[in-house]
Amino acid sequence: MNPAARRVQRIYLILLLGNTLAASFIWGINTLFLLDAGLSNFEAFAANGFFTAGMVLFEIPTGVVADTVGRKASYLLGTITLSVATALYWLLWLWHAAFGWWALVSVLLGLGFTFFTGAVDAWLVDALTFSGYTDGLEAVFARGLVVTGVAMFAGSVLGGVIAQATNLGVPFLLRAGMLIVMLVFAAVVMKDLGFTPDRSQGPVKATRTVLAESIEHGLRRRSVRWVILSAPFASGVGVYAFYALQPYLLVLSGDPSAYSIAGLAAAVLSLAQVAGGVLAPRIRGVFRRRTTTVIAASVASIVVLIALGLTSLFWLAIVLLVLWGFVFAVAGPVRQAYLNDMIPSKQRATVLSFDSLFGSLGGVFIQPTLGRAADLWGSGTSLVIGGLIELIGIPFLFASRRQRDPADTISTLRADAAPQEPEAH
Repeated sequence: MNPAARRVQRIYLILLLGNTLAASFIWGINTLFLLDAGLSNFEAFAANGFFTAGMVLFEIPTGVVADTVGRKASYLLGTITLSVATALYWLLWLWHAAFGWWALVSVLLGLGFTFFTGAVDAWLVDALTFSGYTDGLEAVFARGLVVTGVAMFAGSVLGGVIAQATNLGVPFLLRAGMLIVMLVFAAVVMKDLGFTPDRSQGPVKATRTVLAESIEHGLRRRSVRWVILSAPFASGVGVYAFYALQPYLLVLSGDPSAYSIAGLAAAVLSLAQVAGGVLAPRIRGVFRRRTTTVIAASVASIVVLIALGLTSLFWLAIVLLVLWGFVFAVAGPVRQAYLNDMIPSKQRATVLSFDSLFGSLGGVFIQPTLGRAADLWGSGTSLVIGGLIELIGIPFLFASRRQRDPADTISTLRADAAPQEPEAH
């Protein structure tokens, strides 16, 4: 990696560090925060569902921002929106607001995150290409996973401890403050290298163009299409499980008020993510094809999730949590590299946002459904049901594998992954 590419990677890793640290202040206690505000399990996960609905609604419009205004502009808008929405969340908790307000602000949070999805990864890949980097993407994405794991560990532990020492609202204020710090940092150091925004179209026409390109380079290319169609099941269940484990582990521990345990559990998961990020490139090297790695990790994730729902032992649940985080971390960088190597540079942010849109779409329906299952039959049963739902996505991964796309075996970064056989069937 030459000095210019190393600087790009350094900026990318700092952005991940700051964003994840800010987000993770509340990851360990978010569900407890919603329940403390007077929401039921169903309402808490319905609020999360509205968050993902916001991501679905705004993925394409914010993708237009990234492609027509710039990746940096998209990132800055995301930090501003998230900091304001986080502060509003704190006010709703303070006022014990009605569910309708939680739904509205959750959609605003979803809007904030859509400014990030696709844009940050696209900024990295374009800037690395501009800097002359030609090696595989797995190593860079794996380093990012390690950095986010470290940030998640620090933020989750601090968030849980601070919540127990003060109250459940303080971590949300810390999150808003950290986002403002990242806004200043990005405004100073980010530059859209290797990418020229296309401002030739108006916003309405640009939105139609982005949607058409998402379909052309996403759903119409078989190998990409099947990966995208698997996203709702893995993402929807994964997000639900992450937040459902907070109250579930407290019940298994025997102390429902031990908020620090919820933060510690998220921290343990982050350490597993670090280990997975470190080992992901090596594990990828064991298999000739990227899809083999992703499928094996996905199956392992399902088995572990079902086991988590069936156990009644706190220590065993922690062990299974570590395993779940590890296999998730192994699959992540490989899946990212696989997708990026199949997408042309010009449409990279667009298609990555489209992939995120489908992942969010799963969360819209899966989270409240599993939250209702938790109300009726308990959190453990809802995790088992979640594992069975995630299983639905495995055949889609096999379908992508059967296309034998060159990106399934090639591990070098390509500036322009020209699409192959854009069939509509």
